[in-house]
Amino acid sequence: MINKLNRPIRVLVAKVGLDGHDRGAKVIATALRDAGMEVIYTGLRQTPEMVVNTALQEDVDAIGISILSGAHMTVFPRVQALMKEKGMTDVLLTGGGIIPEEDMKKLNDIGVGQLFAPGAPTKAIADYITDWAAAHRH
Repeated sequence: MINKLNRPIRVLVAKVGLDGHDRGAKVIATALRDAGMEVIYTGLRQTPEMVVNTALQEDVDAIGISILSGAHMTVFPRVQALMKEKGMTDVLLTGGGIIPEEDMKKLNDIGVGQLFAPGAPTKAIADYITDWAAAHRH
């Protein structure tokens, strides 16, 4: 994939908390890899701290959190706060799962990137991350 970074876009795909359903996260990880991105998948039952520390160590361009447990209004703000604490202001925080439209808007309003509902086209997700990285990463 040719981009202005002159390297593959690096994305961390994470499952936070006790949510044990990871099929969607694996589908997204594969789709992003097929789109030419380098994907790091953390596996199940990660804490926000583990996700942010791994993202920092791996020098990712984006963090994508898959959440089906209903804990999105806790998880996304916590990950975002940890990212700010670590100076990761140029890393995209995005994700998807079972998140009501109203909550998606609230999370977007506090600075979380676009969130995707189940069934979103994987190309739309890959394009969003690609476009964001082109505009924000150097």
